Amino acid sequence: MTGTPGRVALVTGASSGIGATTARLLAARGMRVVVNYLSSAQAAKEIVAGIEGAGGQAMAVQADVREAAAVGDMVEQVRAAWGGVDVLVHNALVPYAVRSFQDMTWEELGGKLDAEMHAAFAVTKAVLPHMTEQDWGRIVFLGTGLSRRPRAGMVALGTAKAALEALARYLAQELGPHHITVNVVAPGAVEDTRMAGVTDDAVKRRQVAATPLGRLARPADVAQAIAFYTGEDNSFMTGTTAVVNGGMTMY
Repeated sequence: MTGTPGRVALVTGASSGIGATTARLLAARGMRVVVNYLSSAQAAKEIVAGIEGAGGQAMAVQADVREAAAVGDMVEQVRAAWGGVDVLVHNALVPYAVRSFQDMTWEELGGKLDAEMHAAFAVTKAVLPHMTEQDWGRIVFLGTGLSRRPRAGMVALGTAKAALEALARYLAQELGPHHITVNVVAPGAVEDTRMAGVTDDAVKRRQVAATPLGRLARPADVAQAIAFYTGEDNSFMTGTTAVVNGGMTMY
């Protein structure tokens, strides 16, 4: 195993897809993992059971990350069991409308922006006291390549995640003196996730054709980048965005 055994990692939205794969990987690297979920209790329990069956430690905790009180309760539950959260992976996907700007209402665009930032604000605020007290922490936000490369119908998601990337850079600057790193992992199209369902087969074929590595990302590809940022020995990268898209876009 790599990393320091015993670090506590909170992965939001970890009952499926990228979050579940990340939870399993961090547990395999010796972390105690909190599997946060909104409504998929059985799926979260299965992730925990799989981690424990492989010799790791995990717990499932329900919380709507858009609600500060629920997030506070979740972090307190973790603190009582294992101490504070050392590593935050904020992966939970806030719902969004898929439509053009011309057809979109302010409630759809503004609501996504508000919910996205509110969730990131709540979970980060909740874990920071412990991180600053111990003078160490790792924060990873899940972004999207759509923040920089627009695609039809994705204005709400791309705009909200662009705001999240900006927040990450400001946090990186402010929290650096506390040895807390803040980074973003921005996948391109990823197979076997809820977002994959909004793209039809013809679009997926074009995406694969435009990708030098010849396929779409898998949850494991994204989890590997997240795990890299959370590592004990990765102490000098902060305020960065890792693009995980097989070379579909390069910048």
